[in-house]
Amino acid sequence: MSDSHGLAHFETLYAASDDPWDVRGAWYEQRKRAILLASLGQPHYRSAFEPGCGNGEMSAALAQRCEQLLACDGAANALLAAARRLPDAHEGRVRFEQRRLPQEWPRDQTFDLVVISELAYYFDPGVVASMLAGARAGLVPGGELVLCHYLRDFDDRVTPTAEVHAIAARLPGMRRTVHHLDEDFVLDIWRADGERP
Repeated sequence: MSDSHGLAHFETLYAASDDPWDVRGAWYEQRKRAILLASLGQPHYRSAFEPGCGNGEMSAALAQRCEQLLACDGAANALLAAARRLPDAHEGRVRFEQRRLPQEWPRDQTFDLVVISELAYYFDPGVVASMLAGARAGLVPGGELVLCHYLRDFDDRVTPTAEVHAIAARLPGMRRTVHHLDEDFVLDIWRADGERP
């Protein structure tokens, strides 16, 4: 997907509905979110990053477990929906920012949790590799990288889910701590070498 075509597509979807994939109500989405949250290795995180936050449904859940959460999306309409979902931004602990990835990855910050869910397969493998390298570089020792993606085919997919997760598996200095596979999605969590500060 080209960057401009992709953003226009998502802007249109979020202009028509603040929940274009029914992430609030669909059982698939509720179940996946619950499994992801239950699979995290720590009860609390100091600093987390959620690229591709969409309408903020996962952000709201992550905010309960994080001292600081940076959530971003390329689509302004998605961020408007996210701001409506968390109107008080959990008293300043959640920041929503419009960023184009991978070029605007927050390389000047470090995180002990990065959650990439239902996002990476919209990009070609080279962009996926760049994003995941940015995620790895920004993880503190002992930090966690979460990837969770839909497995079934759909029109907008650019890179197969299996390939996205294979790219992540090749990141240096990481070991996989969780692998959940069912007929609809795959969830993998990798932990960076070292102990959390």
